[in-house]
Amino acid sequence: MKDLATVVKLVVLERKDIFLSVFFGYLAGIAAVGLFASSGYLISRAALIPPLYALTVLIAILKLFGFTRAISRYAERYFSHRATFSILSHLRVSFYKKLEPLAPQIFQKYRSGDLLSRIVGDVESLQNFFLRVYYPPIVLVIVFLSTIVFTTFYSAALAVVLLAGLLLTGFVVPVLFAVRQKRINTQVREQRGVLSTEAAELLYGYRDLKIYQKVREKEDQLLLASNNYVYEQEKEGLHSTLSHSMNTMVSLIVSWFVLGVGAWLVAEGDLNGIFLAMLVMISLTVFENATPMAVFPVHLEDSRHASKRLFSVVREDIGKEPDSPVKLPIDQAPSVLFSGVNFTFPGESKAAISDVSLHVAQGKKTAIVGASGSGKSTLLQLLLKIHPHVNGEITLGGVNLEDVEQEDLWARSNVVLQENHFFYGSIRDNLAIAAEGEADEVLVDALHKVKLSHFSLEDEVLERGENLSGGEKQRLALARAMLKGERLWLLDEPTSSVDALTEQALYEELFAQAEEDTLILVSHRLAGLERMDQIIVMDRGEVVEAGTYGELMRHQGYFYKMKQIEKSVFL
Repeated sequence: MKDLATVVKLVVLERKDIFLSVFFGYLAGIAAVGLFASSGYLISRAALIPPLYALTVLIAILKLFGFTRAISRYAERYFSHRATFSILSHLRVSFYKKLEPLAPQIFQKYRSGDLLSRIVGDVESLQNFFLRVYYPPIVLVIVFLSTIVFTTFYSAALAVVLLAGLLLTGFVVPVLFAVRQKRINTQVREQRGVLSTEAAELLYGYRDLKIYQKVREKEDQLLLASNNYVYEQEKEGLHSTLSHSMNTMVSLIVSWFVLGVGAWLVAEGDLNGIFLAMLVMISLTVFENATPMAVFPVHLEDSRHASKRLFSVVREDIGKEPDSPVKLPIDQAPSVLFSGVNFTFPGESKAAISDVSLHVAQGKKTAIVGASGSGKSTLLQLLLKIHPHVNGEITLGGVNLEDVEQEDLWARSNVVLQENHFFYGSIRDNLAIAAEGEADEVLVDALHKVKLSHFSLEDEVLERGENLSGGEKQRLALARAMLKGERLWLLDEPTSSVDALTEQALYEELFAQAEEDTLILVSHRLAGLERMDQIIVMDRGEVVEAGTYGELMRHQGYFYKMKQIEKSVFL
């Protein structure tokens, strides 16, 4: 219920619309009771053939109740739905603010289809929280209590019967059905997540599935997930219908009790017979307000599970941003220092980084090399605060990384990761995210520097850069980093998909632009490292060697062996 409490906090932000929804809901409910009560009394009174003016007054009151009911019901719907749309807006914004800091590492735990199901489906499910869970019980209780007070003036016994009916239809029956609803709703939410995941994987992986003739198997898995989801929805629908039917049956039984007890009271002379029809009509009408309680368990469990699934994504402990953040200096190349840094991925026992200490002086160029899985990229990700939990200390320009906001850190860095995202649009659009407002000449010059002169700024880029080769994606990402022009370069395998000649030309341009900047290059390729001020060699999460290219070659250690293997493969 903790997650649902978060939703409640967002709901109460719309206090005005909540009050108006409850007020007009009450007015519509009590007007409906008054309408049918006056109808019952009018029928009984007309049977006694009273003067015409007496009936005229009753008819006018009847019309007034009908008019009030219609206007109030419209106003209730208007304000309650306006509140719902505003609440959903608050919910999406609040969730996105919590999700955004997790974005770099969120896909390590959640599949994209499952995330889509939570962000879209579960948020949409919560639209029923206010409309079906939050305020209807308030309206029900107020209308019922007002009606019971009114009924007490005519018969305390009938008031007790109505109170019992309120307890049964408003609380007892919904609670009984809520117990079973918990099991049903869990399966519906889970199956929806499975269906979204299977659909996303079929679309994203269709090309590879086609190559290996596995499309039919994946389609069968998707169909199975779809059938399971439909089956769980049918169970949910049947349970909801049964709950509604049971609630209606109980309300009708209570109305029969009102009729029976009322008739007995009339026979005993304890109740004027002219009021019997009025009281029976009241009992039939007031339970209309209990109808929403029939589906109350469905929407309550739906909202509870939706909020739990939604906020479980952002409940990750991502590390607290500093209360008094220190701003990194602008236009100044920072130094980088790792002191006894250890890191283990959540859920794993083996350390990814073990007691790493290294220093990158201001304006110097450092390469971090090693075999695949040695911890090179992880070290860079720790420097970018993608992974917050670090034992040890990392400082940037003499400032502890914990005192730096992640957004400020990224703003002061030129970053090229192994996987870079490209947006649907044009080459200009994808360069503009790093250099908004720059003249076309500047963008064209950046393309020229990374050997993409064959592209124009108007050339189309498909979603995720599907029409670009691996090398073109890396060069376009490098062009964005060059356009950003900050003094700290963090490059993770920026030329792994580029041929040797192009790679050499790219490094020439890169070193020319970053001549006085601090640069850290992660690479498993050892060519072109002679110009580095230092080379850090990693193996199994540890630094095993460090020094210049010449020093490491003379030492004939791990780096030397790697270099010899590389020569034997490519020569």
